[in-house]
Amino acid sequence: MNWNPLSGIYGGVVAARNALYDRRWLRARRLQGSVISVGNISAGGSGKTPFVILLGELLKARGLRFDVLSRGYGRKSRGVLLVDPGGLAGDFGDEPLLMARRLQVSVVVGEDRYEAGRFAEARFGPQIHLLDDGFQHRGLARDFDIVLVTPEDARDRLLPAGRLREHLGALQRADAVALTSGASAELFPLEGKTVWRVRRGIVTQNATQNIPPRPVVFCGIARPQNFLLQLRAAGVDPVAEAFFRDHHAYTEKDVRDLLQLRQRSEAGGFITTEKDAVNLGGYLEALAPLAVVPVKMELADAANAVDTMLRMIEERRGDS
Repeated sequence: MNWNPLSGIYGGVVAARNALYDRRWLRARRLQGSVISVGNISAGGSGKTPFVILLGELLKARGLRFDVLSRGYGRKSRGVLLVDPGGLAGDFGDEPLLMARRLQVSVVVGEDRYEAGRFAEARFGPQIHLLDDGFQHRGLARDFDIVLVTPEDARDRLLPAGRLREHLGALQRADAVALTSGASAELFPLEGKTVWRVRRGIVTQNATQNIPPRPVVFCGIARPQNFLLQLRAAGVDPVAEAFFRDHHAYTEKDVRDLLQLRQRSEAGGFITTEKDAVNLGGYLEALAPLAVVPVKMELADAANAVDTMLRMIEERRGDS
């Protein structure tokens, strides 16, 4: 694998920044409520959003109060905002909007997640904060760090030559490493780490409409081929496909192009993801019949994993 000088520069900057936090020359700020971070070491596609939703559902099942703190990637607004579940992706970001709708809890977006947390605590009081995409956001202290990894991460390179945000050695900062998409623990430096196994798939039975025959599949997500493979594994064989950039905000032209593709391929309708449905906004009905297929994650031995996480948080809070 050829060495890329830009990746070398990027890796040096990341390592220097981490060293400043590790040596406490830069200090993380702490909220009153406990913080559980969900992140990854690569740029998109590991399933952070469905995992936050899964973790939120597990906390709700125990009657625990929590909110979600997110940067709100792709939004046109600035500053700290409380996500309106009936709002637009351009105002809050597609993933925060999806989490607000699915979890029905407060989701707060802000470039500075500490300020977002302070806003949440001023409005709703101290409670658990789920920090979305938080592994590299070291300015906010966290009580438990979860990092998701995929098989691709084990053989990838640092940005910009590859998709890795950090070297694999950064996983030593994590409290739990969640293996997704069939990732194997042997491929990562996980000595002494808690390993969670996560199964990720699609839920065709609960699509918002019945899946149309001979569908066109389209999406704007980080790893669209994975979605296509999951559909085929579920017995859905699309006749055509259209892929857009991750977080793509759909336009009227996009809708016209998709309708023309359906006509050319003699398709019976469309299939897309929940995130794309959020980004379609008011164009959603123009593509009927359209099946919106949720992505679902399952955590092996979830009860024990959550018990361990909550016990560690309580111990750490008691020692601080």
